[in-house]
Amino acid sequence: MIPRLDYKAASPAVYKAMLAMETTVHQSGLEPSLLELVKMRSSQINGCAYCLDMHSKDARAAGETEQRLHLLAAWHEAPVYSPRERAALAWTEAITLVATNDLSDELYAQVSAEFNEQEIVDLTLAIITINGWNRLNAAFRTEVGGYQPAATH
Repeated sequence: MIPRLDYKAASPAVYKAMLAMETTVHQSGLEPSLLELVKMRSSQINGCAYCLDMHSKDARAAGETEQRLHLLAAWHEAPVYSPRERAALAWTEAITLVATNDLSDELYAQVSAEFNEQEIVDLTLAIITINGWNRLNAAFRTEVGGYQPAATH
């Protein structure tokens, strides 16, 4: 696909606002591996190739296994995710598809059993943020494939 425009250059203020949200997510204290799974799952649902490319590379660079990345689309049936990860993935799906999903008390209870109140808010912001990135990158057809994770030391 041919990119439509460079949203970073077209509206630096929007990009700066998104980066501020991303910084808040990364400073939240939630496990980086959990955040990568959330970002991947939301990006799968939204069909954002750019974000899937980015976050699969970041997850691998941080030590995530190929098996867990490959099974992510079918996490409901895969035994490789912890109860905390399962709660986060269920919350991710519900928030990402909020227009068609019921944010039930049962789901909230599942999430509350694994996360404290601050973590639930932080997790929700992480989901909101990746959904924003998905929509920007999909809408403007950001070129896929060139992303490289930062070197880890």
